[in-house]
Amino acid sequence: MMQDERQPVLILIAEDDDDDYLLITEAFEESRLANELRRVRDGEELMDYLLHNGKYADQADAPRPTIILLDLNMPRKDGREALAEIKSHPNLKSIPVIVLTTSKAEEDILTAYGVGANSFIRKPVSFDAFINTVKVLKEYWFEIVALPAASR
Repeated sequence: MMQDERQPVLILIAEDDDDDYLLITEAFEESRLANELRRVRDGEELMDYLLHNGKYADQADAPRPTIILLDLNMPRKDGREALAEIKSHPNLKSIPVIVLTTSKAEEDILTAYGVGANSFIRKPVSFDAFINTVKVLKEYWFEIVALPAASR
């Protein structure tokens, strides 16, 4: 019954690597997370999507995400820069951002949380471990946590 009362969830995935993106989407399918997934390939495209610039000018083509999965290591504008920009923007800062990255650098963890990341998750190397991570992420973020309405 709880699921019926929840608003649809849109997950925006900022990921430049096609293999990692495929792994993420397969893990969501495997864990039966049936929410809408959208993808941007770098921090510039992420900000264009969120701010409705360029090809995302029509808000119907770029609805506000409920949550953002953010890779740190992307071209043009990396995830660190995009995260800082999102969390300093008055209309975007309430969107939960989950850093999902291969980085093991302590500096990246400190920086991400310092500018407002809601979680920092290292990408598991095996598919089974990735599935397990997505199941836990799904349970926590989509069944336990109260998220802001996506329509703001």
